[in-house]
Amino acid sequence: MSEYIHKSHNVTVLLYHLVFPAKYRRAVFDEQVDAVLREVCLEIEKRYEIKFVEIGVDKDHVHFLVQSVPTYSVTKLVTMLKSLTAREVFKRCPQVKQQLWGGEFWSDGYFASTVGKHGDEGMIARYVKKQGNDYLKLHRDEQLSLF
Repeated sequence: MSEYIHKSHNVTVLLYHLVFPAKYRRAVFDEQVDAVLREVCLEIEKRYEIKFVEIGVDKDHVHFLVQSVPTYSVTKLVTMLKSLTAREVFKRCPQVKQQLWGGEFWSDGYFASTVGKHGDEGMIARYVKKQGNDYLKLHRDEQLSLF
């Protein structure tokens, strides 16, 4: 479960849904690769200000639900995760390198989406749109009663 991250000048809860396809969409994710990937992600959590809320592995791609801090842009986060996981999977599962010619583990592309802890896009849009409306209505009524 995600938690609020408290820093000296901000409080954040930044959640991202990231999807990384394997190079050539090869079905390289078996039980061993899955276990190595999860282990590497736990090591990344200890070293960086990242928390893996969920990891879902399919045959040819991986879904991550990641909580991060504002210091990391989405691009930096993706680059870091792809780089560290690919290096360790190749090191710990050498058979995967044979399945993927060219020495790359991940495809160049990725999917990234923000995830709301407190509601969906429509709910937040309505909340933002209504900001100030109660205040303005209250003060407009007060002004009318003065005259």
